Amino acid sequence: MSQPEYTTAQATALTNHDRKPIHRPGSIQPHGVLLALSTQLEILQVSNNTQAYLGKEPEDLLGKPLSDLLNSLQVETVKQCLVKKIGSANAFKVLINTLHGERYFDAIAHRTEQAVILELEPTDSKSELSFLSFHSLAGEVIAKMQSTSNLIEFLHLVAEEVQKIIGFDRVMVYQFDQSEAGSVVAEVKREDLSPYLGLHYPATDIPAQARELYTRCFLRFLPDLTVEPVKLVPTENPTTHQHIDLSYCLLRSFDWCCAEYHQNMGVKALLVISIIQEQKLWGLISCHHQTPKYISYEVRKMCEFLGQIVSSELAHKISHSEWDYKVKLKSLQSEFLESISQADNFIDALIKPEIRLLDLVSASGAAVCLDNEITLVGTTPNIDEVRALIEWADTQVSDNLFSTDSLPKLYPEALRFKDTASGLLLLRISKVRRYYILWFRPEVLQTVHWAGNPQESIQTKADGSHTLSPRKSFEQWQETVRLTSLPWKACELDSAIALNNAIVGIVLSKADELAKINLELERSNQELASFAYAASHDLKEPLRGIYNFSTVLLEDYGQLLDDEGIECLQTVVSLSVRMETLINALLRLSQLGQAHLREQATNLNELLTQVIEVFRASRQDSGLMDIRIPRPLPTVQCDRVLVNEVFSNLLSNAFKYNDKADQWVEIGYLDEGLATRDWRLGKSFLNPIPNPQSPIPNPQSPIFYIRDNGIGIPQHHLETIFRLFKRLHSQEKYGGGAGAGLAIVKKIVELHNGKIWVESTLGVGSMFYFTLE
Repeated sequence: MSQPEYTTAQATALTNHDRKPIHRPGSIQPHGVLLALSTQLEILQVSNNTQAYLGKEPEDLLGKPLSDLLNSLQVETVKQCLVKKIGSANAFKVLINTLHGERYFDAIAHRTEQAVILELEPTDSKSELSFLSFHSLAGEVIAKMQSTSNLIEFLHLVAEEVQKIIGFDRVMVYQFDQSEAGSVVAEVKREDLSPYLGLHYPATDIPAQARELYTRCFLRFLPDLTVEPVKLVPTENPTTHQHIDLSYCLLRSFDWCCAEYHQNMGVKALLVISIIQEQKLWGLISCHHQTPKYISYEVRKMCEFLGQIVSSELAHKISHSEWDYKVKLKSLQSEFLESISQADNFIDALIKPEIRLLDLVSASGAAVCLDNEITLVGTTPNIDEVRALIEWADTQVSDNLFSTDSLPKLYPEALRFKDTASGLLLLRISKVRRYYILWFRPEVLQTVHWAGNPQESIQTKADGSHTLSPRKSFEQWQETVRLTSLPWKACELDSAIALNNAIVGIVLSKADELAKINLELERSNQELASFAYAASHDLKEPLRGIYNFSTVLLEDYGQLLDDEGIECLQTVVSLSVRMETLINALLRLSQLGQAHLREQATNLNELLTQVIEVFRASRQDSGLMDIRIPRPLPTVQCDRVLVNEVFSNLLSNAFKYNDKADQWVEIGYLDEGLATRDWRLGKSFLNPIPNPQSPIPNPQSPIFYIRDNGIGIPQHHLETIFRLFKRLHSQEKYGGGAGAGLAIVKKIVELHNGKIWVESTLGVGSMFYFTLE
């Protein structure tokens, strides 16, 4: 059977086995008696061995009150179970008169959802085990456990001490891994037995339903695996008409598969103690004996108590062994997060120096993905492989944190880069945008020593279905495990989560800061626009006075002035005209800052016809103007008045800054697909390569252009020409002007959420582009 076939068959067999109600077997082990009682303590069911132990047939007990069997004090002790939580037991000694005389029993009572269960195990001990006696037995063992700090030494000590208490041939500490398979991590045994230390066992050896029972019941005792179970009478509970739940019963019978499995190992008696960590089954103390062996209830309770001490101490031993590593990670986190919070560039803070990002989870490589921008750090798959992996994660990974130590088994394409990324830890920073951090670990070949071939536990029936079957051989069997990395530790996952929480906190903090700054800027801009409008408006009145009085002086008192005085007054008049032009420009720009667009469907051909007519009417040399429109312009949503101003300014500048004998201007637009293609290919009408500062246009919007054969613009001025009052020539050249036209054009375009830019070659001409979103 191939590995994929085995994995599928294993899953099917485990599913089928886990459907078996092993907690409701309808029978018990024969070394004791069970009575199922109603909440009124009436006997509803008994095990079919009451005659041997109590001297009464089942029929003599069914339907009778418990008081027929026990005295009033003992009945009251059983009754106390009704107010306890499910699984919590009352244990006491009882003396019962039987046909064979008086007989002592260990009585253990607990309740289920529908009944009270009383188990009776015969005992030679007539008195309860006192606390002092219990402490003297267990105290020394606990002291030894607490004095050992090394985890492996601690587990070996546990196995040693348990064997001393119960005298079994073999005691092992068995640890589960993430896949629910397990391995023997400590062992004490009889010298002639084969060692199991270091051997691995598949998950099928202890299926999920059995593991769940071990989580609830901390001790399981099977003194003789060769005996036949004893049925309950009646088989079904008369109240519920179902097999009664025996989850917490000490006498609950065992599954035939469990018996055959252990008998194939040569085991006849079994004691299992659960080791619990954080309410999960960490492992088992598994005790084997080659012959049937009975252990008293008191000794078993001491073993159960020691199991709880082991669980408690284990947390300390594990935390102690991992403490230094966790401290290192915490230190890295603090340093890392502080640098991120203070950095201006988020990506630089993450990857420089790169070792911090990798050390945060002990990875060999990482990829930081912010939308389509991917930055690689350390040893990683290439960009295309990482991008494909993220595409897979988008559809297959729903959690914000995902980890695997065998990526190729989940994502077959990862076989190509198993040497760098057999292990993956993925952190999704944002669900709205594609923000990820991926950490990678390389493949690590491992030789696993199994206790027998694990595939033998899966049997295929004639109909093709799969079932669990006890393995026959437990001889060491080697397997080379490929396509796996070192597993990710819980503290490493915690470190990734801490990073995510910190990033979210930093982003929210930065967003809050930016919101405050934007609010202040918006208020300042409004105040500045209001001031500019008020100032420019109020300045016009005194300016008119200066102009008018200067003109009056020239006209009426010119004869009283000499040539120098007249020249000064003419300069005042000229400067007042110049200043009025500047104030008008400032006033217009401030008006635009407070303007609200009145967008409507606008036929640009009609609008351009009006612009050209007004332009020609204002120019005496209009007959020399060559205005070319290669094809009709589209209809767009815009503010008709403002866009008219855009075309007017650009058309005026095109002819104004032109010293050619044959002047021409071309007005047109680029198709969406053509525009995007040309920008991607670096094509341009004027230059082989567009201005690198030019924005890549939105492919959804047409790009309008006005092209001329004028004087051109130097490259270093291509950005500055859109500034207010920016002139490239002296006032006397090219008809003067305030230097505000392009600033106004830029403002109007930005009001439409568009962009404007220019390409130019000195002596050849210029081409202005703009979009209207």
